[in-house]
Amino acid sequence: MAPTIGDPAANHLSARCHPAAISVSALKHRLVTTFQRHVANPVLRRVPVQTLLETTGRRSGQPRVTPVGGRRVGQEFWIVSEFGTKSQYVRNIQADPRVRVRIRGRWHSGTAHLLPDDDARARLRSLPRLNSAAVRAMGTDLLTVRVDLTG
Repeated sequence: MAPTIGDPAANHLSARCHPAAISVSALKHRLVTTFQRHVANPVLRRVPVQTLLETTGRRSGQPRVTPVGGRRVGQEFWIVSEFGTKSQYVRNIQADPRVRVRIRGRWHSGTAHLLPDDDARARLRSLPRLNSAAVRAMGTDLLTVRVDLTG
């Protein structure tokens, strides 16, 4: 039997299928991640001076390389994720915090830590300006990530 108007199942189906039901933040996330995945990231991975974060895929176990903007401070590397735990690299870190970071063409091993209690907006003020501006403009759920570098 098909759901009828007023039936919770019908409301659920219409909310899921109707474009207006998608929140602005969900739409922003979808648009930005699609652009990053298919346009920006493939190009940036090839730039020799671009900082890269390598995580281990939580399902595949394969290395996953993501261009990031951040800053090294001593033996720490700081990043702010624009979509928090919706970011694929953050999900990979949750499954396995061992990462590598390529800084100025040289790879460093480390352990990543998600810092939800850190003030990500304040942290962005200490990171590279151009990337920080993009993260502020596009991000919907900022999350600070610190990588303790070991090598």
